[in-house]
Amino acid sequence: MLRGAASCALRGGYDHGMRQIVLDTETTGLSAEGGDRIIEIGCVELLHRKLTGNNLHFYLNPERDSHEDALRVHGISNEFLRDKPKFAEVAEEILAYLHGAEIIIHNAAFDVGFLNKELELIGKPPFKSFVDGITDTLAMAKEMFPGKRNSLDALCDRLGVDNSGRTLHGALLDAELLADVYINLTRGQDALLMEVADTVSHSAQVERVDLSQFVLPVLAANEQELTAHEELLTQLDKASGGKTIWRSVSG
Repeated sequence: MLRGAASCALRGGYDHGMRQIVLDTETTGLSAEGGDRIIEIGCVELLHRKLTGNNLHFYLNPERDSHEDALRVHGISNEFLRDKPKFAEVAEEILAYLHGAEIIIHNAAFDVGFLNKELELIGKPPFKSFVDGITDTLAMAKEMFPGKRNSLDALCDRLGVDNSGRTLHGALLDAELLADVYINLTRGQDALLMEVADTVSHSAQVERVDLSQFVLPVLAANEQELTAHEELLTQLDKASGGKTIWRSVSG
């Protein structure tokens, strides 16, 4: 467990500007409402889109056994979890670490549903009340790659993120992979910001030219142009009920 990060949060030592937390959980099954619980939570911190290494990771005692299907996914045995802390025992530490950050999750509805249930069980308000927004990378990927597989593994392959060490699901490893995926998914935003910044800086360097040194000739309208201009003003007079501004200005 990387607990130093959370103790820093409890002291209020975080800069919340541009602070993002990539979060993943593992659970005993698929239904929070049906009694399944969180058994692992992994969080990876990004500050100004850079990995800080200031991560948070807990295995949790769910006070129940995992379903066989879930065991095949995460490989975390019931015996391993027996002496781990319960969610209630570390909730304050987790919430302090996450407080005020933008949370990035793949398939956010699943993880947020479980976090809401865990918080409800200890008498706390919903998860979103502790954070500064939730970004779902699955929704982002579906918009960017419609009709394609957008699982975490599929996105790693598509975006060139090395996931060769991922034989089983693990919350901290998956959060680390998702952080790389998110940075790649949003890389174009950086390029756009850099392009705008370059344009501004280049425009700021344009030399001012003193036009007073140039003698500009004044070209008078010929008779044909004056006649056409008068016809246009007459039409405008009719359309505006005699309120053509040009006549009052030029008169």
